[in-house]
Amino acid sequence: MTTPGPATRIIHNRRHQDQHGSPYSPVYNTTTYRFENTQALLDVIGKRTEGNLYTRWGTNPTIQELEQGLAGLENAEAGLAFASGMAAISATLLAHGRKGIVCVGDLYGGTQEFLINHCQALGISVTFLFREQQNELAEHLNAPGKLVYFETPANPNMRLLDIGKLSEVAHQHGALVAVDNTFASPINQKPLELGADLALHSASKYLGGHSDITAGALMTSQQLAEPVAAWRKNLGQLLAPETAALLSRSLRTLPVRIRQHNENALAVARAMEKHPKVTKVHYPGLSSFDDHELATQQMTGFGGMLSIDVTGGREAAANVADNLKVFLLATSLGGVESLVSQPCATSHYGLSQQEREQRGIGEGMLRLSVGLEDAEDIIADLQQALA
Repeated sequence: MTTPGPATRIIHNRRHQDQHGSPYSPVYNTTTYRFENTQALLDVIGKRTEGNLYTRWGTNPTIQELEQGLAGLENAEAGLAFASGMAAISATLLAHGRKGIVCVGDLYGGTQEFLINHCQALGISVTFLFREQQNELAEHLNAPGKLVYFETPANPNMRLLDIGKLSEVAHQHGALVAVDNTFASPINQKPLELGADLALHSASKYLGGHSDITAGALMTSQQLAEPVAAWRKNLGQLLAPETAALLSRSLRTLPVRIRQHNENALAVARAMEKHPKVTKVHYPGLSSFDDHELATQQMTGFGGMLSIDVTGGREAAANVADNLKVFLLATSLGGVESLVSQPCATSHYGLSQQEREQRGIGEGMLRLSVGLEDAEDIIADLQQALA
């Protein structure tokens, strides 16, 4: 039999077989586990036999089943689940960035805050390169063991970075590469297959997909996962078994949800491209998008996220957001419901107007997380609000 596709793997790749015949494991809502004798306990601690010891350490059947599913999403040896996306990011940066971190392009605000306020305070060297400076990456990898970190597509202008190219440069200089794959999802983009070493997700977004859980994920090799798991254990970053069960449930519908997100977002992008009050649409699936050719090379779908620039600037964009009916005015993304936010008032509020413009984030930009409603209703809602 050929290697199963992602949807088949997600549904059938299960670590545990329920003794009562349930297709999926029950929620093991337990913190500790009983042993028959001291020797059996020591064998598990010494990793001579498999077994569960303490849930905070990650040994919980519900969490382990989730992690097997996460690994399969990115065709990775190992998957680690966390209490949030920032937990996954911070543990990864602390485990693999101690010799220096070089960031390329725009980053999620929480990631940038952690790098500046905490990594640098711990004496970790952090370098930030604008997207336009990516050709300078090699100059900053002047010592082996550094970590190159970036997001693609980036928030909120959807600009892409070439995962294969940057990974090649990094590996030539003895550096690891970590990619935040949240916006694309593992269905649309697989960084590890393109050359990256670690793939990160805020599982609160597309992996969870229903705006009802907070979680994070890392997919990588077994060797690179182990030091991250140690940080997770000692920082207490593991998610609860109930959350793990909800996330496992959501993963089983991920491929079909992403296909609809892709279809809806492309329809919205094409409609907005024709609208007289929209000066630009930022979406990798449009031929007019600056990085469209790269998108066709490293993505199999273009995602549910896009941004539009509205004529009239900040007040006009806010007026559109305030008059939307189907879209909810809210932060976050990746749920079944469509969400709208204004980057200059939310995710990039802390930057000056000059800094935002330097990153291609105009005052009239609206970020759209296109949900699973009927595409005709989503487009009609935008049209009435723009009117």
